[in-house]
Amino acid sequence: MRTGVRLAVDPGTARIGVARSDPSGTLATPVETVRRGPGDLDRIAALVLEHEAREVIVGYPASLSGAEGRAARTARSFARTLARRLAPVPVRLVDERLTTVTAQQQLQTGAAYGRRGAQGGRARRSVIDQAAATVLLQNALDIERRTHLPPGELVEGTP
Repeated sequence: MRTGVRLAVDPGTARIGVARSDPSGTLATPVETVRRGPGDLDRIAALVLEHEAREVIVGYPASLSGAEGRAARTARSFARTLARRLAPVPVRLVDERLTTVTAQQQLQTGAAYGRRGAQGGRARRSVIDQAAATVLLQNALDIERRTHLPPGELVEGTP
């Protein structure tokens, strides 16, 4: 297992959930939600520097069949742009199927016990975005631990 902090970003159309791993690459935790649009790449780059991330994982929403639909193409384009911006820090696309569903289920379970997640509206969506990035990153870390290989697909930083 490689050591070093990994950052995960779960890009949506309005917000980008961000999570980070601990330096041993064992546990993922939420960081923040970045508003999608002007300055979003700058904020992600600042987070990479702040956390001294060795790698960035981008959620890749493949369809259940594995085909690349519109959302997956958008994520791939975002990852390429991010890779150019962050070079030489590597960017990897990792399958994120069902991460938002898993995050919502975990938050609903937490809300049932009076924990975080019982909020409404915009604040709840922000928490869900961070939770989805956390699930994405934890899955990537677990895959690497099982396979002893970096997860997903390395993104080239050129068009």
